[in-house]
Amino acid sequence: MAALLSSIIFALSLCADCFAISACSSVTLKKTGFRQVLSVALVFALVHSSLFALGWLFGDMVSPYVERLANIIGFILLLYVGGSMIIEAIRGEEKPRDLGSFVKVLLGGVATSIDALAVGISFSMGGESAGDMAFKAAVLFVITVLTVALGILGGISAGRRFGRAAGIVGGLVLIAIGVNILV
Repeated sequence: MAALLSSIIFALSLCADCFAISACSSVTLKKTGFRQVLSVALVFALVHSSLFALGWLFGDMVSPYVERLANIIGFILLLYVGGSMIIEAIRGEEKPRDLGSFVKVLLGGVATSIDALAVGISFSMGGESAGDMAFKAAVLFVITVLTVALGILGGISAGRRFGRAAGIVGGLVLIAIGVNILV
């Protein structure tokens, strides 16, 4: 039971940025269906848990590169997604969206998963067993699905309430998260 609780707390800490990005990215949606929310949440969860596992699997090999490039990559991806949101909000684009596009969903998933990759690397260097990593990756997958789904629903609600301003603020928040990663 202690292992499950610690894995849930660990997953929640890694998923905070997933929640923030999914909430900010969905403020411009007017409505969405269960399938779309689930699809986006599954993409985030798959990328998040996969990069975590890959970090553990290739920890020693990729450690020097991740340390140098992770902050820059995360910043660039979030700058792109956040900047796109701000431009769309300013232009007042009211077209139906699939959270921007699959590419933006994927970029958001990768941007939020670079820290999961780094944590996986640190677990590899710490000698974490394959069984423990598989369990943590499974818990991370489930928690990511839940946090992203809640973020999307919360973002839609905020977008309905605050309109264009929510899109601009959401984009600024994503850029701020990117700057924080860079610094």
